[in-house]
Amino acid sequence: MGNAAWFAIAAALAIGLAAIGATLAQGKATAAAMDAIWRQPEAASDVRGSLIVALSLMEAIAIYGLLIGILIIFILQP
Repeated sequence: MGNAAWFAIAAALAIGLAAIGATLAQGKATAAAMDAIWRQPEAASDVRGSLIVALSLMEAIAIYGLLIGILIIFILQP
């Protein structure tokens, strides 16, 4: 297997693992927020605001994985 193939595999792993991790975390956070809103409907606006901030931070992790994958492909490859 050539050198470029190893870089492609590394980039795919970086992007894939970041996406899987962010997706699982977003699912757990959303489920917990829905449960909190179900238990206390009067606190829905507070929970919703916190959820939006948390989801944006989790999405940033996926974007960082994409950035690292792009760097591996275009910058680190000889």
